Amino acid sequence: MDHEPLPSPDHAEVRIIAATPAVARRVAQVLRWRFSSTEQRSYPAGRGGATRLHLTIDTAHTAQPAQSWLTSSASSFAERDLSDEV
Repeated sequence: MDHEPLPSPDHAEVRIIAATPAVARRVAQVLRWRFSSTEQRSYPAGRGGATRLHLTIDTAHTAQPAQSWLTSSASSFAERDLSDEV
């Protein structure tokens, strides 16, 4: 059984399989917002337009400040005017 070589320390090989190329690209974009990465490589993944994307993530270097998107979105949600909601 052949095995691919392991990525170097602090790197991860990521495979995204999605029903459409657009969905696969959105998932890859979220990863790239958080981590530095290589350019994605795209391959067909079966019938119906499914796509498989490969990219290498560098977990030692963040692409943006290490603030959680959830934390930042929660603060903007808390500031919304909810007076018109029942």
